[in-house]
Amino acid sequence: MKIERNSPIRATRSVAQTAYARRIEATDSTTSVDAVAPSASVLGIPESEFTPRVRDAIMGLMSEVDNLRRELTQTRQRLEDVEKTADQDGMLPLLNRRAFVRELTRYISAAGRYNTPASLVYFDLNYLKKTNDTYGHAAGDAMLAHFATVLSSHVRDSDCVGRLGGDEFGVLLSHANQEQAQKKADALAAALEASPVAWNGQSIPVTFAYGAFELKSGDNPDLAMARADQAMYEQKRASRSAAE
Repeated sequence: MKIERNSPIRATRSVAQTAYARRIEATDSTTSVDAVAPSASVLGIPESEFTPRVRDAIMGLMSEVDNLRRELTQTRQRLEDVEKTADQDGMLPLLNRRAFVRELTRYISAAGRYNTPASLVYFDLNYLKKTNDTYGHAAGDAMLAHFATVLSSHVRDSDCVGRLGGDEFGVLLSHANQEQAQKKADALAAALEASPVAWNGQSIPVTFAYGAFELKSGDNPDLAMARADQAMYEQKRASRSAAE
């Protein structure tokens, strides 16, 4: 391989000399050659042409590749952080409504394409305003955080929990038909009822309404949430009738 004086490698060499001058001066030239020799072999450079200039050029290129790899890794991490922040509720460690609707759309598509059952459970926290008025907004925030924690800790990793509004929550259950979803919704309700909010030495009961709805092929997110909301109101009416 003949290297002309006006070869593009000259520019590469100048970068390499700047980046590696101190390293090359501080180490034995044989060691540097040994370190770069495998790369030269891969590039098909004959040993007779593996001159200091070629060595410097290869070292420069290797440095640039390493820098690009580090920058790519950092960029990917920043993108993941941005996506996570964009998907998370502003106050609670749950999906926000936009991200939840996206996941709901994905669950509906999977149910239709693979005939895999999935369900939506809808929770509506009661008396949040009363809690704020009686105990203060900090107590209301504590109740929301407690509600989110209990829901999240009682579902599988394959399920999704999101905050749909101020006091509205949704749970997406994978591989769960209507009967299974109702049983899971009842279990979540029992866990919430058994876990009141402790606030400044007082126990604030958690009251809510909930309903479960199996997702159907061809549904859209708005329709699915409307049906889950309707199931919640039916459950609320049934509870009131049983209490009378």
